Amino acid sequence: MGCDIVTVSTDTQFVHLAWKKSEKELAAVTYSMAADPTGKVSKAFGVYDEATGLALRGTFVINPEGVLLNSEVNFYNMGRNIDELMRKFKANVYMGRKTNEVCPSKWKDEGDKTLVNPGAKMVGKVHEALAG
Repeated sequence: MGCDIVTVSTDTQFVHLAWKKSEKELAAVTYSMAADPTGKVSKAFGVYDEATGLALRGTFVINPEGVLLNSEVNFYNMGRNIDELMRKFKANVYMGRKTNEVCPSKWKDEGDKTLVNPGAKMVGKVHEALAG
């Protein structure tokens, strides 16, 4: 999809290796898994929990220019949904090309209905704009 994926956790690289070797859900993982045992990266992204020394489950989409396009932070026990992450990723790529459009919450892929030239005149009329 033309992107780099890196997971970061406060675990060490040895813990990552143990997880990858023993957890079948991670068997096919090919993306980089970065260790952040000091919490430096987690603190920079605002997900470090000082009380536990752990990082909350944060997901960040950053464009090639280094601009944060999307972020989501969940508590430790909340899993993330890859389908929703991919929807947001594709929407950000699409909106990067179509800067006069907005992808609504039900947008899934190119060709789906968008809002064109949204503004004050569209307030209270989003449903009609999407239906038309």
